[in-house]
Amino acid sequence: MEPFRFHVFVCDQQKPEGVPCCGARGSAKVLEILRREIGARGLADEVQVTACGSLGLCEHGPNMVVYPEGIWYSAVTAEDVAEIVRSHFEEGVPLERLMRTDPAELRAEIIGNREKMLAARRAREESGALPEDLFERIRAYQESRAILTALELNAFTAVGAGTTAQAAAEKMGTDARATEMLFNALTAMGLLVKRDGVFHNAPVSARYFAAGSKDNARPALLHMAHLWARWSHLTESVRKGSAVELEDFEDRGLDWTDAFIAAMHRNAGERAPHVVRAVGLAGVRRMLDVGGGSGAYSIAFAQANPELTAEILDLPTVEPIAQCHIDAAGLRDRIAIRTGDLRADDLGSGYDLVLVSAVCHMLSPEENRDLLRRCRAALAPGGRVVIQDFILEPDKTAPRWAALFALNMLVGTRAGSNFSEVEYREWLEAAGLVDVRRVRLPGPAGLMIGARP
Repeated sequence: MEPFRFHVFVCDQQKPEGVPCCGARGSAKVLEILRREIGARGLADEVQVTACGSLGLCEHGPNMVVYPEGIWYSAVTAEDVAEIVRSHFEEGVPLERLMRTDPAELRAEIIGNREKMLAARRAREESGALPEDLFERIRAYQESRAILTALELNAFTAVGAGTTAQAAAEKMGTDARATEMLFNALTAMGLLVKRDGVFHNAPVSARYFAAGSKDNARPALLHMAHLWARWSHLTESVRKGSAVELEDFEDRGLDWTDAFIAAMHRNAGERAPHVVRAVGLAGVRRMLDVGGGSGAYSIAFAQANPELTAEILDLPTVEPIAQCHIDAAGLRDRIAIRTGDLRADDLGSGYDLVLVSAVCHMLSPEENRDLLRRCRAALAPGGRVVIQDFILEPDKTAPRWAALFALNMLVGTRAGSNFSEVEYREWLEAAGLVDVRRVRLPGPAGLMIGARP
């Protein structure tokens, strides 16, 4: 069966530093340009590209195999890609100068590399050395910390269109020697490019980390930098059973609040359309957004239903941030903000929908039971409570992201955690809600929905 005229397998194997592999020789760039060239030449429906593991020719990468002919190419550079696409895929003539033409030699090299790989694996196993992937996890904090420091210093904006470490240090108010060390590490990680002593932003950094880009995520990612300090106390939190340094949300300062709400707004902007579709708009005229933060979900619901009005309940420190987003969306006349404490305040009445998004993980089980009872009281007959949160499987070991995020709540709250579908169902039913159901959404979070009879 040949669903495509050509099927290209490109090795993108990543191996430990110093070990020959296609990844170290630029296979990622080859893949990027190959896909771009195929699309630009209108061949996307004829040529299927698949990244794969080792093809066994590690010393001669990047390597690719083209079927149905079974043409093997080695030492393919980014500069070769356009010629391969034109000659092989458009004109049907394989590019001879990069072809491997001796099957016996090819087979011998692949088998030889396989035997060396198995021998190295046996030697590592016998030595008792840590598996490489496990060791990479253990030291992963190093790359994370380097990126977070660069974001805190606004380094990618300082780099701009290109700069020396000395000039960047003057902009950032940092030490020139230390700045060059940081920039060298960021270059090794592929986030900067260094040419003749001048550093430039890599495309991904220019898009997501530098001021002026429409996709600049730095304001939201600064929340991760704030979390770093809390995670450094994880050992003490496990001993204590709670956060080591506890602060109420409103006492954490404007820098913390701005970064937190920016992070929540960025996440919500991506997820809100999925939530609106999953919840539906039938019968929803009044909505209460409990702990609504930036207002992203209220805005999404209001934009999807011109007859809907929403009210956001959140702390006074959040109100001006939410108001800016509401005004930018032109919805000041349909979305109101009420300041208050979701842990204790009466929530009102007569709402068709009460949304509780990214709130329950901050609270204890007892606080969630109380909150959901007040949410039920705020509903009109037939109204619904919708919880959006990370929902753990019954044994609480999956999804992995949700299990890890529970630790984030351990180091940052008094008694917060992530909870299972079983727990959410119990709390919703105990609050007097019926037709309780779980809705799975793309991404790490899901919905729990219950209705007032």
